[in-house]
Amino acid sequence: MLVIAKEPVPGRVKTRLTPPFTPEEAAALAEAALADTLATLLRVPASRRVLVLQGRTGPWLPPGYAVVPQCGGGLDERIAAAFAGCTGPTLLVGMDTPQLTPGLLAPATGSDSWPPGRAWFGPAEDGGFWALGFAEPRPDLVLGVPMSTPDTGRLQRRRLREAGLDVRALPPLRDVDTAADAAEVAAARPGGRFAAAHARLAPGPVAGGRSR
Repeated sequence: MLVIAKEPVPGRVKTRLTPPFTPEEAAALAEAALADTLATLLRVPASRRVLVLQGRTGPWLPPGYAVVPQCGGGLDERIAAAFAGCTGPTLLVGMDTPQLTPGLLAPATGSDSWPPGRAWFGPAEDGGFWALGFAEPRPDLVLGVPMSTPDTGRLQRRRLREAGLDVRALPPLRDVDTAADAAEVAAARPGGRFAAAHARLAPGPVAGGRSR
């Protein structure tokens, strides 16, 4: 299992949450999302768990993970480099879907989930993807795919299919990018750290009908 993530530093993560959240609040939500994701992956079968990190670790990192630095370059290059360091079945997820559960990952984490030529793809509702996996890593199939666009997921999936891989889909999930995303994702997993952080930090009505 690979998790690709940024250190939750104010002003460097979740900038689309500001406003209504402050940079410090956005970073706190990012930290909670990452903590939920890492905790979930400890509950799924894996021979090795690796955090591919831009920045430094913090108290949000639980035991059980190896940590490697992200390479430079665009996101496609960083994802490709993460896969290049692996052999055998490998599934990568990001830090923006704290509603992730072992059940959602179950199709890709069973003993028979990785025959030769298999790829797993988790589409994001914004047109990207939240999960990508290979029975045998193929970094070349990620390099050059335009990232962070409405067509990213479609283009990445097409690249996998054109390579002759058997592409299986995981359920679509909503990334936390905007305040509306954060509210919906928090509601989807009310018992997580992200939901607790959102409940604590979300702007609420004040006197005069305005929000803080």
